[in-house]
Amino acid sequence: MDSVYYVGLDVHKDSIRMAVLNEKEKESVYEATLENDIPRVLRKIAHFREKGEVVVAYEAGCMGYTLQRSLGEAHIECRVLPANKIDRSAIGRVKTDARDALVIARMIKHNEADSILIPTEADEEARDLLRCREDMKAERQRTRHQLSNFLLRHGQIYQGKIHWTCAHVAWMKKLTFGSLTAQDTFDQYFCHLLELNSRLDRIDEKIIALAQSERYHDAIARLRCFKGIDYLTALACIVEVGDYRRFPSAGSFMAYLGLVPSEHSSGTKRRQGGITKTGNSHLRKLLIEASWHYRHRFPANAALIERRKGMDERIITYADKATHRLQSKFWKIVHRGKSAKTAVTATARELAGFIWGMMTEAYC
Repeated sequence: MDSVYYVGLDVHKDSIRMAVLNEKEKESVYEATLENDIPRVLRKIAHFREKGEVVVAYEAGCMGYTLQRSLGEAHIECRVLPANKIDRSAIGRVKTDARDALVIARMIKHNEADSILIPTEADEEARDLLRCREDMKAERQRTRHQLSNFLLRHGQIYQGKIHWTCAHVAWMKKLTFGSLTAQDTFDQYFCHLLELNSRLDRIDEKIIALAQSERYHDAIARLRCFKGIDYLTALACIVEVGDYRRFPSAGSFMAYLGLVPSEHSSGTKRRQGGITKTGNSHLRKLLIEASWHYRHRFPANAALIERRKGMDERIITYADKATHRLQSKFWKIVHRGKSAKTAVTATARELAGFIWGMMTEAYC
């Protein structure tokens, strides 16, 4: 039991390419293409486990964490490597599954990449629900555009100021078309839109119920003390990130979200550009949306006061500190002649820092 075997896997829907390295040998001791059948893969890895310690890794992707969890249940260490950390230069201009698996095996042998944080099954299910809602919103937006364009082509122009309000929907319900075909087309678009609205309402109810569950209640109650953050954004902050203590500072969390400026400096010249947009795009989008609330210099409204009831005074004080700083940040940038979009992005970066402080209890 003195040997260590490093198993690199290139995982696909139908197949898994396996490459095994030994700590004593320079070349691979085993290479094969297996059917994507987890029990069969476990049996093959167990063969090497009889000879020594086994470390397995594969690249994060659309196949999720089913394989990693199955290996974990069998007490086999399995790492899921971030795709942007795979050393593609080692593959060269010829990319094959065999080379990918061998590169992954070499990386874990030389400890060149850390595993991503594996979410719990409950967190992953909550995250999927949030992303389902995002997909439904995108579908509703497309349907709205299609319906609006259809009405414009038929000369139906709404005279109100704001679209997609109750008044606008009531106006569309009264519309009639001279042609039966045109009426049928309108009904298809309009009924699909109403169905999407109903589905989004049901998803929102499920998200709120999930956020109020015992698993997430305490953390979400703290995050809801921030202006602009309610159940949806608070739940996303928890399930998308997981353990906030893996970030050593607020700045590292900002960088994880891609909210820090890009930079290309050389010698005495320093050039900074737009934000890097790396990392979690879903959470970055939600924080930017929440940051628009800080363009108004208003005190806490009735809804925010209600959310803060029963909370620790230190948490409320910390949230108020964030409000004052972020509002000031937004308007300082605007008064320097920058656009509101630039200002709100910078505000979102600072909001991410306050969220990190809240979740790591740095306010104490």
